[in-house]
Amino acid sequence: MKKVFETIKKILIGVVGTAYFLFALAMTILLLNYNDYGVTQFGNKSLIIMTDNVASESYKKGDLVIVEAKKAEQLEKGQEVFTYRIDSKGIPMIQIGKVGEVYVEDDAIAFENGETYSMEFVAGVGTKSYESLGTALSIIESQWGFLFIVLVPCFLIFIYEVYSLIVEIKYGGEED
Repeated sequence: MKKVFETIKKILIGVVGTAYFLFALAMTILLLNYNDYGVTQFGNKSLIIMTDNVASESYKKGDLVIVEAKKAEQLEKGQEVFTYRIDSKGIPMIQIGKVGEVYVEDDAIAFENGETYSMEFVAGVGTKSYESLGTALSIIESQWGFLFIVLVPCFLIFIYEVYSLIVEIKYGGEED
């Protein structure tokens, strides 16, 4: 009976360990794919987390929006577009607005409010939205979140493994 519980324990630890490893690997990949504006980007798709200063009628705070990059000629008047803006302190911000004019020859767009953006600052058009997933992702991708969710547990696992190795070397293995 004791061997059955030990086997179950090993299987559970293996499953939890594998799930944690895959989670840590996924979060690391997300962080390594940040673009110049602090947004995770894979090819022509970006993961934009809605915050207070970005939220609109279509998206609310805490949503995760998958944004697909488009060329100027693919954009239409009235379409909602995500753009990058650099504030006076050099901090990149996300802005959302409706296209008022498209200047294909200049590779630029203008919002209905008159703000003009070069296409290099246009993130794209929202294709999918996941409610409240942005809040979780913002915590995990934050410096402190990554430290306490990924790095500290990995360090503790490492310390435990070193301790187990020392005990194994000093006292030898268990004999049946």
